[in-house]
Amino acid sequence: MALGRKQPLDPVAIAQAQRAREDQEVQAAFQKGITALRDFIAPSSIEFSSTHFQLGTRFARTYYVYGYPRQLYTGWLSGMVNLDEVIDMSMYIYPVESQVVLENLRKKVTQLEAGIQIDGEKGRVRDPGKQAAILDAEEMRDKLQVGEERFFRFGLYFTIYGGSMDELEYISHKVESMLGQQLVYSKPATSQQEQGLMSTVPQLMDKLQIRRNMSTGALSTSFPFTSADLTQENGILYGINMHNSGLVIFDRFSLENGNSVVFAKSGAGKSFTVKLEALRSMMFGTEIFIIDPENEYQRMCEAVGGAYVRLSLNSTTRINPFDLPQVVDNDEADNALRSNLITLHGLLRLMMGGAQAQMLGGNSAIMPALAPSEEADLDAALIETYAKAGITNDPLTHTAIPPTIADLYDTLLHMGGNGPQLAQRLRKYTTGTFAGIFSQPSNININNPLVVFNIRDLEDELRPVAMYIVLNYIWNKTKSDMKKRILIVDEAWQLMKYEDSANFLFSLAKRARKYNLGITTITQDVEDFMGSRMGRAIVANASMQILLKQSTSAVDVLADTFKLTSEERKRLSQFPVGQGLFFAGQNHVHIQVTASPTETSLITTNPEQVQAMADAPQQGDFDTQGTIDLSNRLFPGSV
Repeated sequence: MALGRKQPLDPVAIAQAQRAREDQEVQAAFQKGITALRDFIAPSSIEFSSTHFQLGTRFARTYYVYGYPRQLYTGWLSGMVNLDEVIDMSMYIYPVESQVVLENLRKKVTQLEAGIQIDGEKGRVRDPGKQAAILDAEEMRDKLQVGEERFFRFGLYFTIYGGSMDELEYISHKVESMLGQQLVYSKPATSQQEQGLMSTVPQLMDKLQIRRNMSTGALSTSFPFTSADLTQENGILYGINMHNSGLVIFDRFSLENGNSVVFAKSGAGKSFTVKLEALRSMMFGTEIFIIDPENEYQRMCEAVGGAYVRLSLNSTTRINPFDLPQVVDNDEADNALRSNLITLHGLLRLMMGGAQAQMLGGNSAIMPALAPSEEADLDAALIETYAKAGITNDPLTHTAIPPTIADLYDTLLHMGGNGPQLAQRLRKYTTGTFAGIFSQPSNININNPLVVFNIRDLEDELRPVAMYIVLNYIWNKTKSDMKKRILIVDEAWQLMKYEDSANFLFSLAKRARKYNLGITTITQDVEDFMGSRMGRAIVANASMQILLKQSTSAVDVLADTFKLTSEERKRLSQFPVGQGLFFAGQNHVHIQVTASPTETSLITTNPEQVQAMADAPQQGDFDTQGTIDLSNRLFPGSV
């Protein structure tokens, strides 16, 4: 018998097997290195203890709610939902068959009644808790029987997070106290933190199984989506609601009046916010008037084809404060001259220096206020000046060419009493340093959806006079037709320094609603503005307010005025640029003002952004043709 011999190994087969093993090892190593989506979601580590757990570098604790009051009210969870902390909340709702509940309630009522009867036989004091339980059970039986209510088992769990154990303890105490004030009691899931975490992450796994019986009515009060919401079907987009990431879409004219005030420190974004509102309002057909003291609105005005009126001693623009409005209302027409005379009294006091005696602070008088005899002579001179031009109280005479300040100067100079003295105080506006700009007939007749009056190049002494005259011009135009308009008064503190101009602005704010006008008052000098009686009245008469980042000295003033919470008070001086509080009527939200790149390029006043746009070649919406296209979209058919 021959012995078998070993067959020699095939070198090719050996090499192939070796390569196969190497490929498998490489593939296995590669699979280990692949980062899946779960690797991005999962924390680097999880460590559980009996009272809390640690996710990566953050600490967390899960609670369950075990006790509720006899009655729950709608929105009882809103405090915790709107709390500015990181909280995961889960609700588990299990429907129960009504027949089973009815049977259990019947047994419970029988036990309670038997207990009350035994207590009475033994002479014990009546237990009001048992009586209340019987009433509740009987009421529930009646509602279940007719199908008015259903029955559920309800579990409520939440997990709170903190950057450290101290922060976690602070937040835990805050949440427990908030719930405890409403007689809602919670406990940490001691020794069950892992099950608690699994119950609050969105996996639909109730690992704690701590539940409470609730009817439909009680359960409905736990509806969690209770964040303040300011979204309407009509209106413009103001920004993002930071409570719930919703959109703040609002129509300011839907409130009691269309007035608003904007308070912010310099650089906080107040002008940006107002320009964004103006740009979006124009797209809905609203006309915009702007008083611009710092040349901030020119680029936006030119981009949309608006009218830019530059007021200065060197410009050719003239506005005559003696112009009368061409009103269509018969009652207004009868009182047009009388109303303008009252307005001129305030203006002339401002021009003659008397109003400066009533600046904020009260002790900065330059010239004495007009005496009663001077007021009377001035009134007579105004009436006579209009009469010389052929204008009387008869509305039919109001189409005549109105007089000017030069005519008033001439009347005062040739009348008796205090006339010559008043004429001398008025002379610098007729033949002196400030002659021309307000002492000649008007040469502007604006018919444009956006009009900007620039007063940057006016001397400081002329600025309040110019703002007063421009306001009166806009008011007269507003009364001539009933279009929806917004008047923006930037740096309004310059008007509030003087009693007469402050009174005039407040008068406009009170009467604007009748003429479909909304007035936006902007200021960074909060303390002086709110320190004025008229300033406080203007704020009280504005249905919409926007509070952006404030200086620490202004926070207390605004917190008292707007009844801010302690958290809002703390945040008011810490808001980043573009964030703030948006008040509309009785509601207010934390808002982030957001603009598109196109809008930002038109309205920003950030020096770095402006310089970058000046250096970069303009394309698309920002070249010449793009500007015309944008203007046509905003104002079709306008010239």
